[in-house]
Amino acid sequence: MPSFSTEVKNELSHFNETSLCCLFAELASLLRMDSTFILSAKHHLGINFSTENAAVARRTLAFIKGLCVGEINTELVVKRSRRLQKNNRYIIRVIPSPAVDALLRNMKFINDDGFNMGRDSYLLSKYCCKEAYLRGAFLGGGSVNRPDGGYHLELSTSNYEFSRQLLILLNQFNFPVGETARKDYYVLYIKESEAIISFLRMIGAEQVLEEFESKRNLKEVRNQVNRLVNCETANLQKTIEASVRQVQNMKNLLGDSKMKILPEALKKTAWTRIEYPDASLSELAQILGIGKSGVNHRLRKLEAMALRLKECEKG
Repeated sequence: MPSFSTEVKNELSHFNETSLCCLFAELASLLRMDSTFILSAKHHLGINFSTENAAVARRTLAFIKGLCVGEINTELVVKRSRRLQKNNRYIIRVIPSPAVDALLRNMKFINDDGFNMGRDSYLLSKYCCKEAYLRGAFLGGGSVNRPDGGYHLELSTSNYEFSRQLLILLNQFNFPVGETARKDYYVLYIKESEAIISFLRMIGAEQVLEEFESKRNLKEVRNQVNRLVNCETANLQKTIEASVRQVQNMKNLLGDSKMKILPEALKKTAWTRIEYPDASLSELAQILGIGKSGVNHRLRKLEAMALRLKECEKG
């Protein structure tokens, strides 16, 4: 069974993006996440893009071919992992050429001052482009838990400048973002369910949201039921403990010769508690023919007397 992150990425990989500015923004984010750049002897740039998701690899290759103006040569390499539970890696190699130079210049990856390490404000002037940029970031280095586990969505990159760009964007959308470092990666994460739903909806993952919200609702109902059961269990335990204590105290009182002068009402209440140890206050009130508060008052008075008796015995 594929992971939930894989399901989200597979859906996003079929997102129909038609706006040219958004295509550039999404591709820029994808390349920031999972690419290295190579320089040929003729000083032309090439691209090596790597991902574990075949659908993401196809989308990225289609974007590169569609946005490059001029002849480019590409090859796709699949590396099969020998380690247990490790996915294959799909590597797109774009051979260095003037067309790749032009593509990277159009995205402002390179300029007269050199190589731009991760600031893409030029591509992010529109709201739609910001959404596309975050979609590319998730496709390239994102993950999200199934809601029946813990709520956790993250974007992980080894590029510090790029992580700052993503943080700025997420803050602009008012997402409650946390950040941490994990080995050589900078990780931005969201842990609130509503924020995760908003993020996934914003980047275009509508179909998987139905499963996410359905499982989230089921989880919340289950948690509510567990809370109620735990509360009832705790209340029942308290009732049992109180009943055991009261019965013992009543027996001590009635067995003491000094307590023979105990008022008839208190004596009757004490014997009733002993006779019905499992009865609730309401049930005792019904048996004694008085109000619940009256029973509670009498039991408190009897327990106070039992406590004083015990202290006198110790003295």
